[in-house]
Amino acid sequence: MNTILIIDDEENLRRSLALILVRNDYKVTCAANAQEGLIALNAGPFDLVFLDLKLPDRDGIAILPEIRCLYPEMPVVILTAHATLDSAMQAVRQGANDYLLKPIQPEHILRRTEEIIASQKQPTRRREILSEMQSLLGELHQMDGMVDESTTSSKITLVESGRYIHIGDITLDLHIQRAIFQEREISIPPSSFDYLVTLARHSPEPVPFITLVLEAQGFSTSLIEARELARVHIHVLRKAIEVDLNHPRYIITARNVGYRFVT
Repeated sequence: MNTILIIDDEENLRRSLALILVRNDYKVTCAANAQEGLIALNAGPFDLVFLDLKLPDRDGIAILPEIRCLYPEMPVVILTAHATLDSAMQAVRQGANDYLLKPIQPEHILRRTEEIIASQKQPTRRREILSEMQSLLGELHQMDGMVDESTTSSKITLVESGRYIHIGDITLDLHIQRAIFQEREISIPPSSFDYLVTLARHSPEPVPFITLVLEAQGFSTSLIEARELARVHIHVLRKAIEVDLNHPRYIITARNVGYRFVT
């Protein structure tokens, strides 16, 4: 049974949303404010968190970094009746997976809940498969005593272990979501870190907007929404690693397609 945490100060909404989810075989925990929500989260992770932006004790966006620190990959969906593009972008920058408006529509809530929880399993399994493949390839090279000189000298290649991704000047630690670029640690929000991981895994090929959002955030969306979401995270990544934002060297725009990472 998948577990869901609802953090919202509106009692009627909490009860209604909980009832909808329980009737569809989800196990639900409710919290009326940020403090109660964090207490519940400190007791253990959930498969999904619904988080209100306007809480009586703290702003919802303010506790997103704390949630991400506890559980970097746990999906968080923002619920709000006060929607603006700015607040949506801010929530995404802080690690929210989705942004839904009140009043809630049961069919939409159930569909997005199912999609998000199901999609969380795909990146995890993909990483497991890639890790197993890299491990087996490494073992084969050791057995044969082979080193492909064309691979090591003529081009930069991606090497992924169970925990790390190495490509060019960048090393990504998947366990603690830390990025080392040119021998220095760079600060990247968790949700933007996942975008960099996706770009690195596809490097140097361009990643389409929809694919980028799907692999980095775990859900499907329209081309227009995917382009806007990706734009926010790419801006964050470029600020972290590019010397000149007007002439990016590493994260390149593939016009009308998406973005690609080169090194």
